[in-house]
Amino acid sequence: MRDLAARLIACEANGNSSSVPNPSAVFHVCERLRPHLAALMGKGGFHAVLSRALAVAATEVRWLRVVKVNADGMLEGWEQAEKQVDAKEPTEAGALLVAHLLGLLVAFIGDNLTLRVVRDVWPKLSLEDLNFTTGDHS
Repeated sequence: MRDLAARLIACEANGNSSSVPNPSAVFHVCERLRPHLAALMGKGGFHAVLSRALAVAATEVRWLRVVKVNADGMLEGWEQAEKQVDAKEPTEAGALLVAHLLGLLVAFIGDNLTLRVVRDVWPKLSLEDLNFTTGDHS
């Protein structure tokens, strides 16, 4: 899942016309997934899954505890929190958060539907070499 998460974040960072990786790209990944997943599982379902992914990621990255998921399913506090840590940390924490989100999606809706949602959101992203059968959903 971390490989896929890193690809999605890189795709969003590259879309910002900056040659410097954008740690806030994790926010954009979640925002792009939100309407598709909310349509699939409801606004409350998306909120619950993203909140759980954030809670799990926060056990590994302490500063993520200040980030919250608001009632609309949007991350709040990410940009303020990322300013308080080393420049590389938000990118790594973002990949961890998105990996946990994707792992939960695979657990709840399965590999095929998760990949279909990702392909709908990022149709030009190559996903052919991904392997979800290894059991590494973190």
